[in-house]
Amino acid sequence: MKKSYLILLLTVLIYGTANAIDVKKLEPAFWWAGMKNTELQILMYGDNIAKCDATITSQTATIKELVRFDNPNYLLVYVDLSNAKPEKFDIVLKRGKEKKTVPYELKQRKEGSAERVGFNTSDVLYLIMPDRFANGDPSNDVIKGMIDNKVDRNDQYGRHGGDFKGITDNLDYIADLGVTAIWLNPTQENDMPHGSYHGYAITDYYKADPRFGTNDEFISLVDKTHAKGMKVVMDMIFNHCGSENFLFKDMPAKDWFNFPDKYVQTTYRTTTQYDPYTSAHDKKMALDGWFVEPMPDFNQRNPHVAKYLIQNSIWWIEHVGIDGIRQDTHPYADFDMMAEWCRQVTEEYPDFNIVGETWLNSNVAVSFWQKDSKLAYPRNSHLRTVMDFPLMGVMNSAFDEESDWDKGVARIHDYLGQDIVYADPSNLLTFLDNHDTSRFFKTDEEANNTKKYKQALTFLLTTRGIPQIYYGTEILMTADKANGDGTLRENFPGGWAGDKQNAFSREGRTDKQNAAYDFTQKMLQWRKGNDVIAKGSLKHYVPINGVYVYERKYNGKSVVVFLSGSDSEKTLNLENYREVLPKTQSKDVITGKTVDVSGASLIIAPRDVMVLEF
Repeated sequence: MKKSYLILLLTVLIYGTANAIDVKKLEPAFWWAGMKNTELQILMYGDNIAKCDATITSQTATIKELVRFDNPNYLLVYVDLSNAKPEKFDIVLKRGKEKKTVPYELKQRKEGSAERVGFNTSDVLYLIMPDRFANGDPSNDVIKGMIDNKVDRNDQYGRHGGDFKGITDNLDYIADLGVTAIWLNPTQENDMPHGSYHGYAITDYYKADPRFGTNDEFISLVDKTHAKGMKVVMDMIFNHCGSENFLFKDMPAKDWFNFPDKYVQTTYRTTTQYDPYTSAHDKKMALDGWFVEPMPDFNQRNPHVAKYLIQNSIWWIEHVGIDGIRQDTHPYADFDMMAEWCRQVTEEYPDFNIVGETWLNSNVAVSFWQKDSKLAYPRNSHLRTVMDFPLMGVMNSAFDEESDWDKGVARIHDYLGQDIVYADPSNLLTFLDNHDTSRFFKTDEEANNTKKYKQALTFLLTTRGIPQIYYGTEILMTADKANGDGTLRENFPGGWAGDKQNAFSREGRTDKQNAAYDFTQKMLQWRKGNDVIAKGSLKHYVPINGVYVYERKYNGKSVVVFLSGSDSEKTLNLENYREVLPKTQSKDVITGKTVDVSGASLIIAPRDVMVLEF
């Protein structure tokens, strides 16, 4: 009897009792004093933790409310930070005779944190999928204990091994190119079975995916990017998470997710958000249905879910120091919750910017989602920047066609003429392609059309909006979505040891790639710090003889672009454009040659583009 009692005592001392309080998750693990929003939600997860009472030893913060759900493994502690100061304190949990203290900290905010400048019209974003850009640290390719534990570069849907260090190692390449910001596809943990290399099935909202690196390594990447004079935009996902996320595997409550009992796919018909004739059924199926089966759909109408997501985004801004957010599948989530998120982020960081993925086929539909949209009034999304998918479609057609009444460059003129639907056309993210679309050139044969590339890139970098370039565009990487999404996200050549080609170096690129790179670099470096392009007004002319002419003007300076959409030489009557030609001659930014515009006419070569500065 004495021996068995001794064994029991030793077991209790070593392992604790069966009822010992175990906190498996504490989110967020720390916070900051001095935030505008003074309510903090602390989510605690552990076996039967809801049966605990909770107090805090803080001298300046107080508990407002304890929230328990049907699932006893969750306890939400809402803390009032109205008078909080930076300090360390304990959260004290008691359950019967059991007691556990959990250390917590309210940190001091970095000086100037609220004044950070988000991405804007002066920037060009460089979109990177971390798994496919460069593998700087092969030791983190496979992490023991994670579900997907292999790397296979021959599998378009498998992990290839790219990581934070790979991006960090090539920051000089990115900065030299001339972009001013990098946008990273999701970097948070995706501990999912095969196929989650892209990052859109998050399983831990507070942790970088270990196969990319640690949170500290992410911070280091951001700091080093800032040191190069570039900003960082972080991809976030509020509509859904990964099915291996603990929040789904052991739901706090049934109403934490939409359709929690079985998979129901969205109809993808997000027009129901603004359609005046839509049915309640159609709207529910579009917004509450899951994007795909491995990605359960959050119910953002649940205020605790909303608080969790909003708080998480602010944690990453404050902790890591990012300069912007790109929100995935923005129209698939609850309008009011997303609007409140944008409002709260802007309240904390007035010049921060968020771009929502608004993948819709018309400018009217896209404009509904922009801040201060008249079409959404009296509702307001508070989303400053939206993605101009319709312009991407126009550009992918316009530079192939012989210009006519409604074809070729006339498409561009007609489309931009409809910018009246936007509350702020300058705050549109513009792009030729991205990680979800076919690349601008689908095949290597198409990529031989250098005139098309020069025209498209010049237009992208000189028209209104905030341009985004997809990694590899500058070296003419090609891909067709018909061949699978993984092909759109091929590895950047030279990002892996043993690659046959290293396109990060001039010597490693082909002549054709260097020509494209040099042109891209010239235009990006010219655009950098150019207020005429970043802040200037836009005036354009109806295309005549297949030539599109437009002016950007700011503070007494101007840029005039001549863009031929014709396969034949054209002679322009310059009297038509005299109001935007303040001098008799100008230097063409592209060729460096002086162009005489004093005469009555100007000859423009087939498919040529000229950028004249005045």
